[in-house]
Amino acid sequence: MTVSISLHRDPPQPGNRPEPRAMLELIKPVTWFPPMWAYLCGMVSTGASFADHWALALLGVILAGPIVCGMSQAANDWCDRHVDAINEPERPIPSGRIPGRWGLWIALAMSGLSLVVGTFLGLWGFVATCVGVLAAWAYSAEPIRLKRSGWWGPGLVGLSYESLPWFTGAAVLAQALPRPEIITVALLYGIGAHGIMTLNDFKALEGDRKMGVNSLPVTLGPDRAAKLACLIMLVPQALVILALAHWGQASYAAAILALGLGQVWAMSVMLRDPRAKAPWYNGTGVLMYISGMMIAAFALRDMGL
Repeated sequence: MTVSISLHRDPPQPGNRPEPRAMLELIKPVTWFPPMWAYLCGMVSTGASFADHWALALLGVILAGPIVCGMSQAANDWCDRHVDAINEPERPIPSGRIPGRWGLWIALAMSGLSLVVGTFLGLWGFVATCVGVLAAWAYSAEPIRLKRSGWWGPGLVGLSYESLPWFTGAAVLAQALPRPEIITVALLYGIGAHGIMTLNDFKALEGDRKMGVNSLPVTLGPDRAAKLACLIMLVPQALVILALAHWGQASYAAAILALGLGQVWAMSVMLRDPRAKAPWYNGTGVLMYISGMMIAAFALRDMGL
């Protein structure tokens, strides 16, 4: 895997050092919540005491969010700087607020920091951290750049944002391979997150078209891509509901079903105008999606007690 560092197409840079505010913007704090939430879901699902493992809990949440997720955002912005110059020219790198190759150096430094911090979480935590770092670069960097695919890219991000931190949180607290039920639910929610990532691609539609990024909104069109994203989000949740009911957790399954019906309503609103309503759905339907994740985590906890 190689990382392009050619600057011949970069915009003029007004300074020699990045602005502190621009560096914070580069690692996008707003994106940290999903992996941090999933890590918490993983810890809850084990049934282990937080009080007995508070240091692992705190360190894992920081690693999942500000460090690994922040690193992935920096790497993505560096590799996407030419696309961002079209879609979001105000972003730190194309605007010149992070000049030269500073975006690359920040991403590489945070990759190293991720691996160092991961060693403090034991074998399972370190291995998961390695997987997360490799996934971040595979998504963004040439020659792999899975972001070019509307199938592989969102799939990798969904698994990295939801399944991997959920698995990690459970494995770190248990210091062992999590129970099959935990792995199954974590995997299903990661698969469903493919749909969330597809909706997120709507904001970059024009730039993706020009730069050859074959997101589903580009290849299928906004209407078909939105319908497919809804289906991908709903099917894994339906399987979680069925699994919990089969495992004797009917009350938890019913709560997730109610949230699923709420998402169906939100989807009906979003599908009227996918390009305009996709951001609105992220604040309504996605909130119900992640609420169901925590409910499922408590169901798994009760199964293990």
